[in-house]
Amino acid sequence: MSSGVLVSRPHFDSRAVVQAAGPTKHTDADAAVTDGLYPSSGLATAGYRSAKYTTEDWYGNNLSTLNQAVADRSNAERIRIESKTLCTETEAGTLRSQAEGTRRLGERLQDMHLWKSELQRHIERLIAETDLLLGQKRRLEKALDATEIPFAIATDNLTCRERRPGPDLVKDLVEEELLKEVELIRSVQALLKRTLSQAVNQIKCNREAKQTLELDWSDKYQAYSLDDQCGRYGNTSTDTQLHPTSANVQDHVCNRDVWVRVTQDNLSVAQREERASAELRLLMDRVLQETAEDLRAQCSHVDRAFSQRCVQLTEAKTQLELHLAQILEQIGAQERNVVSLRQALHDKEAPLRVAQSRLRQRSQRPHMELCRDDPQLSLVDEVDQISRSISSLQRQLSAARSSLADLERSRLVLEKGVGSKTHSLLIDREKCMAQRTRYPTVIALSGY
Repeated sequence: MSSGVLVSRPHFDSRAVVQAAGPTKHTDADAAVTDGLYPSSGLATAGYRSAKYTTEDWYGNNLSTLNQAVADRSNAERIRIESKTLCTETEAGTLRSQAEGTRRLGERLQDMHLWKSELQRHIERLIAETDLLLGQKRRLEKALDATEIPFAIATDNLTCRERRPGPDLVKDLVEEELLKEVELIRSVQALLKRTLSQAVNQIKCNREAKQTLELDWSDKYQAYSLDDQCGRYGNTSTDTQLHPTSANVQDHVCNRDVWVRVTQDNLSVAQREERASAELRLLMDRVLQETAEDLRAQCSHVDRAFSQRCVQLTEAKTQLELHLAQILEQIGAQERNVVSLRQALHDKEAPLRVAQSRLRQRSQRPHMELCRDDPQLSLVDEVDQISRSISSLQRQLSAARSSLADLERSRLVLEKGVGSKTHSLLIDREKCMAQRTRYPTVIALSGY
């Protein structure tokens, strides 16, 4: 058994030794401790020998412990001061960031409110403009329906005038004006239909623009509500929670310039449609006014032509009736003349029979008594004179009868002419002109 007793050494803090105020002097005992050798007093002290530190080690260890405590205390104080400063700075920075975020949210809310108000204003203007355009559209539809009455009147007038008697079935000024009226009504109807189609398309564009603005307004209203809720969040709010991935920027998120440009583009489209709608309303109003004036002007031309034609027919009828009265008077006189001529012829028959009977009797005289004496010559002259009278009366009777026949033909022609003029007047004045009193007014043709 070795004279040296080996025991376990307590832990030695080398850090305290390094941090000691100065270098320590190494003795032989220290060297012995380092080498694991301890001095021995002999066998008598063998039971008291143990692995112990030296006094210098004790002082050094104590000094290192004190120095370590001082260093730890200084480091802790520095960390505490730095922590306090950091907490103050981070608190101020957090409050500034939060205030800046709240301010920017407020500015964003103001921007959205302004754009939302602008969108609302243009939506209301588009609604009002569309309502006005719908009113003009209804006017167009009423005006288009109102043109059916003039068209029916004009075509019915033409159809009725086709039933005029032969002599009066002429292409007069009335027919020309009626044909012009029919063509004018057809062109007006075509123009109103084209304008009505434009109005329908414009109303569709207005509603599409309004729908786009309403969608944009709805998005901004929802975003405004969300940002307003975000602006109301505070550090004491109970409805907040952590969202670690919320700060990640999504790929589909647009920047502010694109956001403003999209709204401006929507407003520009709405303004363009609003201007186009206003211009179309002015065009529709002008079309309605001009077409109504044109139709009424043509109606006046037709009415004036009808009046002139009725005056002409009345004058012609008056002249025919005057001549018919004269013809009837002449027919009566001629008939009486024929009767008198026939009576005169009848009156000549007895004298002729007497004269011829005398000549016949005297031709039976015997022998020399059958001479050409004065009675014979007188009787011959008498028979000749009566025969010439009869021939003259017969010729005159034939002429009177021929004249009477001519008078009868003239009477028939005049009566037919009077009847024709009466029928034409009935058609033009009683039928056509009476029907034209139902012609729509300018207000009705304007769609009111």
